[in-house]
Amino acid sequence: MSVKLNKKALDHAKSLIKNGKLVRDERDDWSEHAPSAQDENAFLDQHGYEDYARWHLGVDDEASEETKGRYKFPFGDFTKVHRCAVISGESRASQHDYDDIRKALGDLLKRIDEA
Repeated sequence: MSVKLNKKALDHAKSLIKNGKLVRDERDDWSEHAPSAQDENAFLDQHGYEDYARWHLGVDDEASEETKGRYKFPFGDFTKVHRCAVISGESRASQHDYDDIRKALGDLLKRIDEA
């Protein structure tokens, strides 16, 4: 699996944080705040994969383009960036040696905490 940083998603996240569209939740809240499979499917039906990709910092270029499995490291709930998602993603990126994604998530966390 080859997961690359999604720069469009990173720019999207930065813009959301700059505009105050964020949730300052706690580290372990992501399991409760993450969109359900049903929420993801509803978002896809309304917006398509291009917008869905903007909510994920990682793209697995070996996975089929129009599958949810192609997109990794979600950072929000399709309306706001969640601090808990960023923390969770940073930890997972570090575990799997995705250094560019880990650094991007670290930058987002810093921006959230400074906002």
